[in-house]
Amino acid sequence: MQPNSYSSYPQQPLAFFGTSSSPYYPPSRSSLEGNMASSSYASGSMSGNRLGVMTGEGRWWEAFGTGGFEGEPSLMEELEINPSHILQKSLTVLNPLSKVDQHIMDDADLAGPLVFCLAFAFFLLLSGKPQFSYIYGVALLGTTAIYLLLNVMSDIPIDAYRTASVLGYCLLPMVGVGGIGMGVGIDHPLGYLLSVGSIVWCTHSASGIFVAVLRMDRQRLLVAYPVGLLYGCFALLSIFTVKK
Repeated sequence: MQPNSYSSYPQQPLAFFGTSSSPYYPPSRSSLEGNMASSSYASGSMSGNRLGVMTGEGRWWEAFGTGGFEGEPSLMEELEINPSHILQKSLTVLNPLSKVDQHIMDDADLAGPLVFCLAFAFFLLLSGKPQFSYIYGVALLGTTAIYLLLNVMSDIPIDAYRTASVLGYCLLPMVGVGGIGMGVGIDHPLGYLLSVGSIVWCTHSASGIFVAVLRMDRQRLLVAYPVGLLYGCFALLSIFTVKK
């Protein structure tokens, strides 16, 4: 009798989805489902961690700080807006008796001037004098004229960006007069006196900064004259209404 060819293989019991650890058969269905669930949980946890790192969980105002990625600059730094420097320049304008640092405009910006121009125009709007176009027109023409004049008078050149920054920051006293006019009006003798005082204040601050930056100590009156004319135009816009 010919021997059975299958008798040489070891006899293994049949076990479907059982708990046997036989190398010929897979583990049970419950263990398979458990392994699949654990692997799915692990992959989900890893994906969630990666997503949390990528999205940078946090509140919306943290976008203005450095609470995002490590080493990431804040939004204010990317826009080149430095609130501490803006405050320093504003305090310099509000204190006309203080000594002006000649390096105060090394980091010139237009964030503060634009805010002050918008505030001035908004105060006039609430006073019944919607003169946005006149304010920006006078500011553009006046800044261009003073920029050309300063480069003719001074040995140290100055760019239009710094000129606009100085003139915009020194508009701050005029903004205060506009705020007063919003409440009580300035089309009366006391208002005229306040307007003249704001012109002198703005002119003194702007000419002091220009003289300190450009080293024009002996030409301050020549610098103050055209600057005073510019702020005089702003004062007229705050007192009278332009009829179209």
